[in-house]
Amino acid sequence: MSTTTTSTRLLEGRRALITGSSDGLGLAMAQGLAQAGCDVVLHGLVPGADMDALCMQWQTRYQVRAHYIQQDVSHRAGVLRLHEQTCAVLGPPDILLNNAVVRHFGPIETLAFDDWQQALAVNVSAAFGLIQCVLPTMRESGYGRLIQMTSVYGQRGTSHRVDYVTTKTALIGLTRAVAAETVSDGITSNAVCPGSVLTPGTDSRVMDLMREQHLDRPSAEARFLQGKQPSGRFVQAADVAASVVYLCSPAARDITGQVLSLDGGWSAL
Repeated sequence: MSTTTTSTRLLEGRRALITGSSDGLGLAMAQGLAQAGCDVVLHGLVPGADMDALCMQWQTRYQVRAHYIQQDVSHRAGVLRLHEQTCAVLGPPDILLNNAVVRHFGPIETLAFDDWQQALAVNVSAAFGLIQCVLPTMRESGYGRLIQMTSVYGQRGTSHRVDYVTTKTALIGLTRAVAAETVSDGITSNAVCPGSVLTPGTDSRVMDLMREQHLDRPSAEARFLQGKQPSGRFVQAADVAASVVYLCSPAARDITGQVLSLDGGWSAL
């Protein structure tokens, strides 16, 4: 997955942990950080062997350290192990990008309680637990960047996604609370709030529309985005990655407690 070109290595020597980054938007954001000179730990549930070649490629291409850790963060023990393993291969992270997410579709009455609990655990509690883990060393060094990946649905409701809407909204509150507690420590805490991003998963849904409704590509994209982004186009993963790099850069040191929306005007309506 390509990202926009980073003209300088803004994050040379920094270390980032990006959860939920084995594919899609998480992978694009991790690549943007690596391209900016940041050492990275990728995370997900796929086997490590599936990510080895990519990590080696990034190490050569971007001249950074790149590692992948397979870990289930739906429980506290997994969260703690992920942090310990990250410190072992990279050192204490000074950038934490909480992107791991699960979601379930369907009306409230049909959502299993266990699925609700899983969404709370992965989407919110894992983010909280990792922030707890990284804050001591960030405070000690006087530098830290905490970024929560929320969504346009963290700022507005929609049907049949109650766990997703609830947890993405909670991440905004977490972002602001952490910002208030770290504002004097050289640490920033922000949320990035994309609308519909063109990822491989989204692309496959557009392809399904083309096939099922006999549409050309522009018509299928318009159908998919109907009632969503007024811009009429998908947000590019590369643009989200570039925004994350900026929030981690020295120029963003006074931006904290904010929600950065990349949604083609969707949240303005």
